[in-house]
Amino acid sequence: MDARSLRALAHPLRMRILELLRLDGPDTATGLSRRLGENTGTVSWHLRHLADHDFIEEEAGRGTRRERWWRAAAVSHQLNTTDFRDDPDARGPLTVYVHEIVQQHFHRVAGYLAEDWAPEWRDAGEVAQWSDLRLTPDQLAALNSEVADVVERYRAASGQPAPENRPVVVQLQSFPREERTAREERTDRPDR
Repeated sequence: MDARSLRALAHPLRMRILELLRLDGPDTATGLSRRLGENTGTVSWHLRHLADHDFIEEEAGRGTRRERWWRAAAVSHQLNTTDFRDDPDARGPLTVYVHEIVQQHFHRVAGYLAEDWAPEWRDAGEVAQWSDLRLTPDQLAALNSEVADVVERYRAASGQPAPENRPVVVQLQSFPREERTAREERTDRPDR
């Protein structure tokens, strides 16, 4: 993703629209506005903006001139945040984008925990944290790559949905954390 695409996407409503189209499939401006609690005209404007930047596309052969169906584009957009950290024009959009992604992840987990799932699904889900690892940057990158490979293996094996299959979201957040002693040393230094 380039800086122009990032600026086009980095809007809370556009990101929510794209998320719904990715998760639940095609919809109309009217359907999305109902789900999002937004004005249809506003949603239509954001849909056209997303389409102008190839994040979504109109679903051909479906709907009417007045009712257009939209779907997430089949193209994957990869964002490497380090590409934009030194670009002052992208700093604001990058902050909005990252904040919205974190909010989306949080709301998905909170929604899962609040919902009443059958025991087999409740027991199969996982919200876990491992905080006792000490890794180098290369090891952390390798860990992320291996987890992505496992997810891809399951995606490839999912094939045709069976009646017992449900959509599944896999979230991974892996990042370094500053040790307590380093934080304390920074905050204990007198300002001069």
